[in-house]
Amino acid sequence: MKIRFFFLLPLLISLVPTAPSLAAGDRFALVIGNAKYPDADAPLKEPINDARAVADELKRDGFSVELGENLTGDAMRRAFDKLYGKIKPGSVALVFFSGFGIQSARQSYLLPVDAQIWTESDVRRDGFSLETVLGELNTRGAGVKIALVDASRRNPFERRFRSFSAGLTPVIAPNGTLVMYSAALASVVSDAGGDRSLFVQELLKEIRVPDLMAEETLNRTKMGVTRASRGEQVPWISSSLAEDFSFIPGAGGSRPATPPPAPPAAPAVVANNPPPPPVKPVDPAPAPSTDGGPSAAALADDPTIKSLTAKIAANPDDVNALYRRGQVYASKGAYSLAIKDFDDTLRINSKDVEALNNRCWTRTVVGDLQAALKDCNEALRLRPNFVDALDSRGLVNLKSGAVKNAIADFDAALKINPRLTSSLYGRGLAKQRNGSAQEGALDIANAKAMDPNIVQEFASYGVR
Repeated sequence: MKIRFFFLLPLLISLVPTAPSLAAGDRFALVIGNAKYPDADAPLKEPINDARAVADELKRDGFSVELGENLTGDAMRRAFDKLYGKIKPGSVALVFFSGFGIQSARQSYLLPVDAQIWTESDVRRDGFSLETVLGELNTRGAGVKIALVDASRRNPFERRFRSFSAGLTPVIAPNGTLVMYSAALASVVSDAGGDRSLFVQELLKEIRVPDLMAEETLNRTKMGVTRASRGEQVPWISSSLAEDFSFIPGAGGSRPATPPPAPPAAPAVVANNPPPPPVKPVDPAPAPSTDGGPSAAALADDPTIKSLTAKIAANPDDVNALYRRGQVYASKGAYSLAIKDFDDTLRINSKDVEALNNRCWTRTVVGDLQAALKDCNEALRLRPNFVDALDSRGLVNLKSGAVKNAIADFDAALKINPRLTSSLYGRGLAKQRNGSAQEGALDIANAKAMDPNIVQEFASYGVR
């Protein structure tokens, strides 16, 4: 249930070095979602949504992003060539691929939708070797190469000339490379058929945790996927980064990340919470400090907030900077400041469903439930079946005592994403309050097994 800081899947990375060695414009990403393979029984349900969520997130983070959907071999070749042409010495280059992948001759290949594969040689003819892609990026001078590959799926191609699907294989990559597969080497996972893959859900959540180095972010993603799948899916990571990089320092996940930087005992709804020591009680802050969180003055020296504030000062209508600063404020428990930034984001673009969802969630935490419900309803009107807004509205209804409506929202969210722990736990609480103690206890137990921190997370929202 963490603030939907992408919104965003799904991916990724506004990688910024801890030392100022890269210019702000030297970050390039190619995001590909391939779903409609004619040789498959049915289109994959996750890659397009995953790719769009990742592309949206990267754009918010200042990446120059190219998004490709259902690319043929010729289209993938042109997309890679375009990426190669942008690279300058020291650039950060990121490739995200969701679709079918296959290993051949100890290399992993990304497959276009028109791949015609009947033999091993067809793989090398029609597929795109991940090692070759990373090598070309390195040759062009990229200082940091990132590959995030959600392609460990059973596919129809391997079965034609093998007795089983073997997943992907290790990458022999140049220095300065970070690679992550959605599942372990030589293993496959089924397409769950949800709104997003489990891999992208966890990745988008973790890259928004403030100030994590990239390797730690991916390790946390790995642990999240492993925990949520109960060990059935364990991502694989390989790193040869020579420097520390962080995924947008200071920017949290789609709701304040777990664990949030703000003290867990400082939920916005507890009126007698003492403010953190740095806060001056007389500090008015840009918005009334009704949440007991830090003031603008107390957070002014935070590097990310300082940078975003400078961008907003230069351009008060910089919607990406306003949205991102709202996320950072929310992740630090400064909810009034976050709401103000989401207000300004929506003033510029009233149809920004991510900002509506974030403001809904933040208003819920501070107890402004009527306004929160209005935000969530509008987000769902603009994007029906938006799982994050369903999850947020479930929390609104739970806190307001409309437990039947809460159960309906959490049911709808879990139908889209059965592993959404926050909806599972919230539904358990709602069922208990609706008189179904045994059913509720089962949901709560399952949610706690998937995420041991879920009880503390809800407590920080003022829900016990």
